[in-house]
Amino acid sequence: MSKFELKLPRMGESVAEATLTAWLKDIGDTIELDEPVFEIATDKVDSEVPSEVAGILLEKLFEVDDVVGVGQTVAIIEVKGDDEAEEEQEESISDEAASNESEAAAAVLTEERVRVAKETTSMPASTTATSERFYSPLVKNIAKQEGISMAELDGIEGTGKEGRVTKNDILAYLENGQESQKVPEKVSKHRSTVPANEKVVEEEKSQTSAVRSTNGDEEIEMTRMGKLIAKHMSESVSTSAHVQSFIEVDVTAIVNWRNRAKDDFEKREGEKLTFTPIFMEAVAKALKKYPMMNISVNGDSIIKRRNINIGMAAALPDGNLIVPVIKNADQLNLVGMAKVVNDLALRARENRLKPDEVQDGTYTVTNVGTFGSVFGTPIINQPQVGILALGAIRKIPAVIETDAGDFIGVRSKMYLSHSYDHRVVNGALGSMFAKAVCDYLEAWDVNREI
Repeated sequence: MSKFELKLPRMGESVAEATLTAWLKDIGDTIELDEPVFEIATDKVDSEVPSEVAGILLEKLFEVDDVVGVGQTVAIIEVKGDDEAEEEQEESISDEAASNESEAAAAVLTEERVRVAKETTSMPASTTATSERFYSPLVKNIAKQEGISMAELDGIEGTGKEGRVTKNDILAYLENGQESQKVPEKVSKHRSTVPANEKVVEEEKSQTSAVRSTNGDEEIEMTRMGKLIAKHMSESVSTSAHVQSFIEVDVTAIVNWRNRAKDDFEKREGEKLTFTPIFMEAVAKALKKYPMMNISVNGDSIIKRRNINIGMAAALPDGNLIVPVIKNADQLNLVGMAKVVNDLALRARENRLKPDEVQDGTYTVTNVGTFGSVFGTPIINQPQVGILALGAIRKIPAVIETDAGDFIGVRSKMYLSHSYDHRVVNGALGSMFAKAVCDYLEAWDVNREI
C-alpha cells in the first residue's frame, strides 16, 4: 500500500487560493479514478476537484470554509498496490522486510508532511499582523482593499473553524454591518459634521437596513454567489454613469436562414445552431469597428484592450447568473462560435466552468429575450464599459418599403438595449455601436453557407 497526497490544483494565473465548500467523501470511503473528492469556490466560480488515483480516503487536512492555497495538500489517499508486485515481495523474507522498512519510512514522511501542512494552515499568513487572531490571505486582502483596520477586523464575528473569519463573513460585514459597527467616537464625529438633510438620508438608510421579518414571512439567506453578485452590481452602479440606447432590428432574414440551416448543421456538426452565436458574431465585428467600446477605465486612464473577449451572461438553475467568456471572439467563424457558445452554456448550467473561463472579458452580452422580455437596461459588468441586452424576437406588422410602394407585412423584429459608461463613452459612440450591430444583422446573407 502507498499513500497519495491530493493537492489543490492550479486553477489559472490569477487564482492563488480557494475556499473548501464541501467534502464529497468521508474518511474510509472508496474513491475511483477521476471521482470528485471535494468542492472548492473562488470569487469567480465553484468547482469539484477529482482524485488522480483510485484508493481509500485516509485523512482530511482541511475543514469546510477553510482557505486552501494552490499546491497545498488537502487529503491523503491510500492507494492499493499492484497484485503482481505483492506476489514478488512474498518470494523472500528479506525482500518483504525491505518492503516493510520502505513503507514505514514513507509513512513517517507522510505523517511529517501532514503535520507540516496542519501547522501551515494554523499559522498566521503574515508576521506583520498586530492581532493574534488568524486571518487568511484572502480575508486580509479584502480588508486592505476596503480600508478595514486590524481593530475593526478583530471585531467581526467569524463563522469558520474556531471562530475564524471567512470570506463570506467579511463580505457580509461590508454589505450589512460596517456602518453600524464602526468605533462610536468616529460615528459621533461624523454625525456632528454632516448637514441636516444628510442626517435624514442616514436615518432612512438606517431604517431600511433594520427591516425584520414578521409572522408569516419567510426569510431566506442569500447564497454565497448571490452576495457576490449583489455587491458587484451595487459597485458597478456607483462606479459607472449608466446611459442606455435602444434600437429595433429586423431579423426576418436571419430567422428564415436559420430555420433552413439548423437541421443540416446539427447533423454535420453535432451541435445545435441557436441565435446566440449569430448575435455574438455581430457584436465581435462591431467591437472591431469601434475599438473604443472594447476598453476599461483605470483611474484617469483608459486601457484599450487588444483582445476581443465577449462575456455571455448565462442563467443558473438556482436563479443566479454567471458570465463565461468567449476568448478572441473576433477570430472565430460561425461554426467555431456555435461550438464555444454551446459548450460554455452547458458547463455553466452544470457548474463545471474553470476559473479562467469567467475572467478577462472585455464586453458582455445578455439575452433577456430568453425570459420573454422585449428589452432591458442591464448593469455594466465592471471593469468593462458596455453591455448589450438582446430582446425577444417577435412577429409584428411592419411597414415594408419597396420600389413599387410601401405595404404592411409580417416581420420578425427585436430590440437591442445598449448600456454604456458615460464617463468615457458618449452618446454618439454608444449609439453608433448599437447601430453597427443592427446593420450587420439586417444585412444577413440568406444564401450564406455554413
